[in-house]
Parts: sequence; structure tokens; C-alpha cells
Amino acid sequence: MSFHGKDIKIFAESASGRVAGEIAKYLGLSLGKSDAGVFSDGETSVSLYESVRGSDCFIVQSTCAPVNNNLMELLIMIDAMKRASAARITAVIPYFGYARQDRKAKARDPISAKLCADLITTAGANRVLTMDLHATQIQGFFNIPVDHLFGVPILSAYAREIIKGHIDEYIVVSPDLGSVTRARNFAERIGCPIAIVDKRRPKANECEVMNIIGNVKGKKVILVDDMIDTAGTLCSAAKAIMENGAIEVNACATHAVLSGPAIQRIEESPIKKITVLDTIDLPPEKKIPKINVLPVAPVFAEAIERIYKDKPVSPMYT
Repeated sequence: MSFHGKDIKIFAESASGRVAGEIAKYLGLSLGKSDAGVFSDGETSVSLYESVRGSDCFIVQSTCAPVNNNLMELLIMIDAMKRASAARITAVIPYFGYARQDRKAKARDPISAKLCADLITTAGANRVLTMDLHATQIQGFFNIPVDHLFGVPILSAYAREIIKGHIDEYIVVSPDLGSVTRARNFAERIGCPIAIVDKRRPKANECEVMNIIGNVKGKKVILVDDMIDTAGTLCSAAKAIMENGAIEVNACATHAVLSGPAIQRIEESPIKKITVLDTIDLPPEKKIPKINVLPVAPVFAEAIERIYKDKPVSPMYT
């Protein structure tokens, strides 16, 4: 790929080394020479082994588990580049940790997502590139530009290939009320109707009752969410959907957090296949047959090229 003006450099950090390598490959570049480690007392250590003076630098790092270590590594790398006179520093964060702490749910709660935004800005980042923030208003927590990519175009394109000429057999379902907008967008892209799982707890200490708003009887269902953490909501929704007459349940999500009992719940659930994106690099023990992983590198590579060439990123949102 032919670039102009300032040189562009892609740097990988611990949580996203593979994705960063794929992004660099799509751009026809080599990864920047850097290293991250830990001192004997547990402090994070970052070293740059090449000049970044006057360069347009992109640091690729998901702030997934271990969240605090990966976040600190990102902050220190940004600081190192700022002090080494990089022309512009973009934090490429495929998965933004702390995104669910975006508001005060009860008295005296912190708003940790805002704190993380302040830390990244203060460290010296000039721009953030991320995907599927749990709450889109987090973009406003930053005092620097934020380019917010979406996973639905990737997931829906894959679903269209699977469905092909059998659209009438499928229905898209939101596993809760919070994911309705995302599910509707997905459904419009593949041309399917939509249904919603409505969870209610009639009384304190009573089991949740799941009502399906829409008709899933005799349908193949695609559950759509932004992330799968402990998989409780997803698996409970899948069970309720099957009890309401669906003949098959599949699921898709952008971020595969898969913490705690997630893998066991997925294996025991009626879900046939879950398709996720590789914003979080799954360890071997979480790569089970039910989970299918799609790459995000092509999308991030295009966004990085547009940012570098000062072209709009918005055409990628459609």
C-alpha cells in the first residue's frame, strides 16, 4: 500500500498482538518494534525500539482480562510515544473494558468508563478507534475524537451467506430490551423479522419469567447481542425461545468476554452455534466447537488507512 506524508506505524500490545499483526499485514506494513513486560514488583514495563518522532502511530490493545494490566500497558505506551515526539497517537481499542460502568446505577457509584476515558486522554492519545461500545454515549466521555465501528455489518454479512435463499425460515431475536436497536439493525440487513425476549421478575425472590414478544414458533432463531460475558442472559433466552416452539437457536455477538461459567453454560445450552468477532483473543480452552470466530482486522485496517489519509470514517458505518 502506498502512503504519503508522515510515516505510519502500527504497534501491538500484549492483549492484541495477533490482531495487530493482521492489521499491519492488510496495510502492507511491519509491526513497530516494541516490548511490554513486568518488573519483579509487578509494575508494567514498556520499551520502544525504534524512533516514532513525527510518525502517525496506532497502538492496538483491547482492555480485556486482565483488564487493569492491559489498560495500564496501553496508558504507558501512549505516554512513551508522546515523550518520543510522535506526531499523532491513536489508541486502537477493539474491546473497551469498563464500558458497562457508564452511569451511576445506585448512590455513590463511580462512572469508571469516564475515568478510563480521562486517563487515555491525559496519557496523550489524540484519537480513539474502537468497536461496539456497550453504551454509545461513552464517545462523549472523551475530549478527543472517537471513531466508533460496529460489528453488525461483519456479522450480518456472514449470516446472509449462511441463510442465502431461506430468509423465511429465520427470525432475529434480541435477548433483552437493551439490545433491541442492535437486533433491529441486524434484522434489516438480512431481511428478517424481529422478536424480543422480555425478562420480568413478578415478585422478589421469585424466578424470572421470560416472555417472547413476537412469534418464534417453527423458526430458526438468531440471537444478537454486543457481548457475551457469563452467557447467563444469552443461554436463558435460548432456552425460553426453544420452549416457545423455535426449531433452532444460533447466536452472534461482537465481543466474546466469556468469563466465569460462560463456556459451561454455552456447552449445556440449546444454542447450536455462536459467531463472535476476534476483538478479544480467545485462549485455547475457550475455543470450543460451538464458537465460530470472524476477523475484525480488515475493518480496522480500512479505518486506520482512512484516519491516516484524513478521509472520513463514516462511510464504514452504513
